[in-house]
Formats: sequence, C-alpha cells, structure tokens
Amino acid sequence: MALDWLIGTNLPQFWKNYLAHFEKDDNHEVHKRYVVFDMETSGLNWKDDVILSIGAIGINDNAIEIGDFFEIFIKQEKFNSHSVAFSDVIKDDDEKFVEAEAIIQFLNFIKDATLVSHNINLDLEMINQALKRLELGRLKNTFMDTNALFQRWQHHVQDTQVSLDEVCDALKIKKSDRLTASGNAYTTALVFLKLKSKLGI
Repeated sequence: MALDWLIGTNLPQFWKNYLAHFEKDDNHEVHKRYVVFDMETSGLNWKDDVILSIGAIGINDNAIEIGDFFEIFIKQEKFNSHSVAFSDVIKDDDEKFVEAEAIIQFLNFIKDATLVSHNINLDLEMINQALKRLELGRLKNTFMDTNALFQRWQHHVQDTQVSLDEVCDALKIKKSDRLTASGNAYTTALVFLKLKSKLGI
C-alpha cells in the first residue's frame, strides 16, 4: 500500500515519517527490533494525568543494545514536582521538553519496533492521549506486555496483575534503579528477555 493518500494533507512530516515505517515490501526481510519502555506519570488515570518522563531501550537479536537508548523529561505547567511523591524522580535541573516535542522524539526513536512494557495498556493510552492532543491518530506498533507473558509462563489467568518487583523476584532478576523510567525500562528489558527465553518466543 502506497502513501499517496498522505500527499497534500496537513499531517506533520514527523507523523508521515512514522507511518511510512509501517509500509513494508512483502519481499523484504524485516529485522526484528523491540523497544522496551516505561514512563513516569502524575497518576494512573490516562484521561486526566500527564506523562512526566519516558525511558526506553532497544533489543536486537535477543540482546539489550545499550547504545540504543532514549530518555526524556516532559515540561508540565500544571504539575509541581515539590508537591508529590515524584520529587525524587523529576529533578528541577533535568532538561525538560514540551509534550509535543517529547512525543516527536519518542516516535522517531521507536519507529516500527514492537513495543514492550509491564502492564502496557496504561502506557499506550498515555501516548495515544498525547497524540490525540496533537490531533493525530493512535500508535501503530505491535506490542507485548511482560505481565501477560509472566501470566502465560505461570499458567495464571490472563487478567492477573503482578508488579514488576514481584516478577523480578520470581525470575531472580536483580532490580536496578526503580525510581526512574529509564531504570524501569532496563529492568523490564531483563524480564522480557528471560520470559522470552522461557516461553520460546
């Protein structure tokens, strides 16, 4: 399918570039890339809360690519870091970007990778709400949830909610910096690789 329908539209170039990643030649072998990501938010309500930071790391050939790394902090005028528990997560001296720029950089980083996160639905909806504020569509990437993979490995019912810390304990994975989105993303990447191996996927 060609991108002819995009020509002459008012869609921003970064969004056209993002969509173009999903236009595959069926005869071309696509290299599989995963992006494991996490975010810190002001709360757990994707309709009312905001993204404070995003951390992400790439996985290629079943190995974490340390150089394939993304971290960004988002400027939020209605959020006061001194008034909530996130004061240790978002430092005043961290460089912050407006939400639109942060989303553009995130899309440029993930491209068409399969997205991976723990209890991923909230993270996806937070991104989709930010895209909605830009009057754009929703994320097109395929995705995997490490919580769902853990339930599959343990033969639990699929709607069971288990924390990342509990999964790390079960898999005997050392927890890294769990106070930042990037630290959570790295820990989740370790969890993902171990579950991927155990499940043979």
